[in-house]
Amino acid sequence: MAKKSGVRVSKEEIKSALTGKYNEFKSRVFNEFLKAFKRRHRVLVILSGDDPRKVGILTADILITFIRLWRRLSSREGPDILYMYHDEFDDAVMRERVTKRLVKRYIKRRKIGAKLEIAVYEASERYLGTTYQALVMDLSNSLKPNDIGRLVGVVEGGGLVVLQTPNWHDWHNRKNLFQMMLAVPQYPEPRKVFVRWFKEITMDCEGVFIYDSDGDEIVVANPAKTVKESRKEVEIPTEARFPIELYKLALTQDQVNALRVLEGILEKVRGRKRRSVILIADRGRGKSCAIGIALAGIINEMMQRKPKVRIGVTAPSPSNVQPLMNMALKALETIGLRGDAIKRGDNIIEIRGSRFSIEYWEPAIVPRLGVDIAVVDEAAGIPVPLLHKIWRSYRRTIFATTIHGYEGAGRGFSVRFLKRIKEDPDTELTIYEMEEPIRYGKDDPVERWQFRVLLLDAEPDELDEKDLEHIDKGELEYLVLEPEKLFTKENEKLLRSIFGIYVLAHYRNEPDDLGMMADAPHHSIRAIRLPTGKIVAALQLAEEGPIPFDYLDSLLRGGKIPGNIIPDRLLKHARIRDVGDGRGWRIVRIAVHPAVQGRGIGSYALRKVEEESRSRGYNWLGSGFGATEELLRFWIKNGFTPVHISPDRNPVSAEYTVLVIKPLDAKWSSIVKVVSREFREKVLASLHDTYRDLEIGIVLQLLETEYAPEDKRCSKPKLTKIQVDRLLSYCEGYMTYESCCDVVRKLAEHHWREAPSCRAELSDLEKKVIVLKVLQGLPWDLTADILRTRKSRAIDLLRSAVTKMVEKYLGIARDEMDKVLGTVTLSDVLEMK
Repeated sequence: MAKKSGVRVSKEEIKSALTGKYNEFKSRVFNEFLKAFKRRHRVLVILSGDDPRKVGILTADILITFIRLWRRLSSREGPDILYMYHDEFDDAVMRERVTKRLVKRYIKRRKIGAKLEIAVYEASERYLGTTYQALVMDLSNSLKPNDIGRLVGVVEGGGLVVLQTPNWHDWHNRKNLFQMMLAVPQYPEPRKVFVRWFKEITMDCEGVFIYDSDGDEIVVANPAKTVKESRKEVEIPTEARFPIELYKLALTQDQVNALRVLEGILEKVRGRKRRSVILIADRGRGKSCAIGIALAGIINEMMQRKPKVRIGVTAPSPSNVQPLMNMALKALETIGLRGDAIKRGDNIIEIRGSRFSIEYWEPAIVPRLGVDIAVVDEAAGIPVPLLHKIWRSYRRTIFATTIHGYEGAGRGFSVRFLKRIKEDPDTELTIYEMEEPIRYGKDDPVERWQFRVLLLDAEPDELDEKDLEHIDKGELEYLVLEPEKLFTKENEKLLRSIFGIYVLAHYRNEPDDLGMMADAPHHSIRAIRLPTGKIVAALQLAEEGPIPFDYLDSLLRGGKIPGNIIPDRLLKHARIRDVGDGRGWRIVRIAVHPAVQGRGIGSYALRKVEEESRSRGYNWLGSGFGATEELLRFWIKNGFTPVHISPDRNPVSAEYTVLVIKPLDAKWSSIVKVVSREFREKVLASLHDTYRDLEIGIVLQLLETEYAPEDKRCSKPKLTKIQVDRLLSYCEGYMTYESCCDVVRKLAEHHWREAPSCRAELSDLEKKVIVLKVLQGLPWDLTADILRTRKSRAIDLLRSAVTKMVEKYLGIARDEMDKVLGTVTLSDVLEMK
């Protein structure tokens, strides 16, 4: 942290700063502000320059003028201003001290209710969902896309967004903190692409005013040309299921309509039916607050027939549900229900009343909570399999998600999640899309700038019959894209198409992902294009390895290294030093347009990446992903071998992470052969403990996939004659599984240690019952439930599987077992010794 001290600013210094073209610039800014205020729009002001004191003075002057005009135009107390900066840089501290001193002195002398709140970027997430009239963001030391995505939305209509930057014309040539965080030991210098993109797009947007103080230059003064009418009056219903007082909390007609839709969750659910309500909207439309209001009405209604009402709320992180929780508190108070806010840090994680509770839980825990209603906010940030699990676990569910915005996932959420629910005959589904912004008017120019510069509304290309014909004919083009050319206004459409596919195919996306694509020096972008010019697949690749020698011993002893995920995990878990010598591409993302998935495009893309990897002299090609049966099957089908699985589930996705790899030379073939064999042994020996909850389909793929299995002669399990006799007794039905589970486990482990050609032929169900009951040690009832069969059927399946393995590995035919059974003598046992 930079040293802070008092700062003095003389009248002469202020006068010197506020000269030249700046006054003309300020006049243009506030002429635009007066028009924007009437439309409930915002204005973007950028002050650039390398003199921190001068930029601080200019910032203070803009804010003081804003305070004066805002108080003249508004009937409310205020305004509230948020100032964000990095306190570890001396120049940032100087800008903050100068600005704060001048603005607070003005507020104090005028004795007005304006407030200036100072905060550091590390705390930016806590401001999601809050509201201010003006925002200052010091971007001079770091342009982090997530900060822009999170914070610009806190400013309401009729407000001001001020950005501080270095010298405008030289900014793109400089390194900043965000860029340096993307560097890795092999590539210590980041690319300098994102700032240039940010500048180029910003200068092309309306409602933007840029002044460079170093050259006394008005760089841009672009007033907003597109005007839409401001918000319409809200019509409150005269009759409703929720108390009318709750409807009066709604700020837009969209919120009123959403509350009417949410009333439907209380309709009686008959038989096996389920009821689900889904709210979708761009960021800032008030969907979370609408749900918060509705929960008060739902609790009020349900308490009339239940002694206690429990609402379970989840989202990718507790910060996502704070607008919902805060509005629920206000709504409960409005109708006379008292609830205490239970906090973890700054976040409300529970609202607890005498007969109700609204509880936040991590997504993976929600399916087993047993609450009355499950609510999922920012649902697109949670993997679809887990969403489906939550949906199946409850008869009443509410989902909300952002289409475009900081947490946005595009309309791919509808493709991935809604399809299955819509097709379910037992689910009564209501979907409502909210369009009207809460904080500002429609067509707000600052929102349009934010969406465009961060690609928050990027969508994939729409495909037609002609495109499908090209795909059927295999007419695909592999694109090698240079970020320096891709991140330009000229190629903006292509970039939006690529990023739109990334967003649509992946469950969690952030603006920082865009910055990483642009500036991470070891990252590359590839795409698959049709002859029509449309993009049908996109890939993001990260070069990893070789590991610098001075990192090697540290990593083998638990140390860390930026990037290099695959070499790092293999060194730590496979323990072979030679891994550090290799170099390859980790496939960070591979995304295929959802309209044409399953047509071989992903496999084609992998083949082309492999060809390019070989031409570059890489040793391996790999990837890491949250394991599902479908994903694992895709990678294995394309020649990749599983070599690692994380010891814990991801708390958001509830998935284990699996690493897969494909060797590209002889040495790495030997490495992967050894690592694959060791990995299978690890999985076999860990299923009863660490991976006891690992999904059966994933377990089977991990156990049955081995890189280049050795062509060895089939072997027999090492069992004593007494153990063999116990197995025969079990096969013949004289003993239960419980009385010989130890020897059955030995036999099961032997089965998967054998080469595929040597293994007993078992049905899928027989393999599954062996894994679930023998290797994972699950109770019979749970085993039967997972297999969707009766307990007695599961018991019979296991006995059948063991009998087949005894025939194969011990050479005892089924009809001979009873004859061999019970023939062990003491001399037989002594002979074995």
